[in-house]
Amino acid sequence: MTTTALLHDFCARRGDLAARCRHCGAREFNICQALDPGLQEKLFALALRLQLGKREPVFAAGDPAHYVYNLTEGMVCLSRSLADGRRQILGFLLPGDFIGFEAGETHRCDAETLTEAKACRFERAVFDGFLQDNPETALRLLRMASSELAQAARHEVLLGRKTAVERIASFLLDLRDRSGERHLRTQPLALPMTRSEIADYTGLTIETVSRVLGRLRTDKVIELASTSAVRVIDEAALERMAGPA
Repeated sequence: MTTTALLHDFCARRGDLAARCRHCGAREFNICQALDPGLQEKLFALALRLQLGKREPVFAAGDPAHYVYNLTEGMVCLSRSLADGRRQILGFLLPGDFIGFEAGETHRCDAETLTEAKACRFERAVFDGFLQDNPETALRLLRMASSELAQAARHEVLLGRKTAVERIASFLLDLRDRSGERHLRTQPLALPMTRSEIADYTGLTIETVSRVLGRLRTDKVIELASTSAVRVIDEAALERMAGPA
């Protein structure tokens, strides 16, 4: 049995089914939004509630895509290892995001928690059946996928067209906006990812990330609230530094 499979079994043993969907803090943003209370209960009955620790793998590239996940608390990092040994961070997921819905039979990237997290895990075959019986959920999932495609397009522009300062400013603004949409605290803004992970997401070096953050701090655009949080002091200046949308 693989390490990831062992993790799934371990998570299953400590899954908590006590909290009903109506108490889920991410219900407003996830696939449950379109469901009436009866269908929410039906979907809940198909879920295993996972509690994951900080820096725990959810799945790895190449693992069979037997499960899909609805993140309800915490932050998850999606990444892919390149042939030359480097890593590309594909995104940072927030409560309400859906994880692991693959077109093929295996996962194409790695998913790892950055913080303690909670998620509802569904068996893929069972979840597919629920979508067939409940098209409103399928439509909600399609809208979420469209939003993810738009996010991926913005990331492509960030990597291909923006300067180092524009990339870091855009990264901070995007995380702030998405966090605010999910009713997460934005002042200060949590940055549980490492400088290395920010570098792998923005296509910069760690030194450049640190230098740009230092410049923003010196210019009083941001202040470092801690090693894992920043406070935006001058939002207008940060938006100007992010360049064209």
